[in-house]
Amino acid sequence: MTKALPAGTPDQSTLRKASLKVAVRISIACAVMVLVLLAVAALYLLNKLADPDLPPSVAAGTRYAYLDSRDLLEAMIIAGAAGIALAGLTGWLSARSAIRPLGEALALQRRFVQDASHELRTPLAILDARIQLAQRDAGEDAVSTRHLAKIREDTATLTGIVNELLLAATAAAPDPAAHPADLADVAGSVAESLQLLAAEKDIRLDFSAGGGPRARIEPHALRRAVLALADNALAHTPPGGRVGISVAAVQGQAVITVADSGPGIIGIDQDRIFDRFVRTAGPDGSHGQRSFGIGLSLVREIAMAAGGTVDVARTGADGTVMRIVLPAAAVPPAP
Repeated sequence: MTKALPAGTPDQSTLRKASLKVAVRISIACAVMVLVLLAVAALYLLNKLADPDLPPSVAAGTRYAYLDSRDLLEAMIIAGAAGIALAGLTGWLSARSAIRPLGEALALQRRFVQDASHELRTPLAILDARIQLAQRDAGEDAVSTRHLAKIREDTATLTGIVNELLLAATAAAPDPAAHPADLADVAGSVAESLQLLAAEKDIRLDFSAGGGPRARIEPHALRRAVLALADNALAHTPPGGRVGISVAAVQGQAVITVADSGPGIIGIDQDRIFDRFVRTAGPDGSHGQRSFGIGLSLVREIAMAAGGTVDVARTGADGTVMRIVLPAAAVPPAP
């Protein structure tokens, strides 16, 4: 038997909104039909009242009943209101029934992610231990030590991704007492790791930081978010273009900005690019040429979990600027 989604999860909230939207659409369609029928019936009634067709004589044993037009109109209005209410209830129940299989599928997906995350943690821990042994054996070899340090950093990032997936699958709340992360260090590390990829694409990748802002967010989660924005910018910037990553403190908030010199976002509402697997038209108007995959939706989830936001600050023919805004955290006192 399929287990239902736990109460209060983001999936349950999404499904509730989707079912409500479907129910509203069904109710509106039924209401329009009821109102049209009432209008036609009212016009017919008014037309009859304007030229009443009365019987010339009453035959023996025949009975006639005369109803007041106001009473008929009131009865029609009451019947119409009851029909609209019944349509709304029917639409709500139909929408919930139609979306229930989707909720079961999401519950299965979350359990799969939980199981996969648990299984991956052990191999990653073993890999990290073996890298440490390799670092110890490398000794004075500076080149090997540096490469192994980078590999261990990538392993730590992968471990962080697995942990984030587990947290997302269990819908666990972030730790409000998390140690403030240095945004400049995280974003700078992302810029450094992408320099080779940018050079291969003939794209200039710049990084700047000002103010040294900090925020209460897990560093690996923040790295994933910045990496997703920067990777998206590189993917949609032509050769010879530029991508810039900057960090700043603005009015009590920590802001990370990723700017590119690509063709901009066209053919879709800017807020929708943070939906999963959304596609937009290409610069020439062709359909489905630009896909944002799942990366940007994860950026939004990471930012919201830390109490922040992500948005498109600006987009146009000269490029796009995406921005992560997080509540700034005070620098902890030295021990």
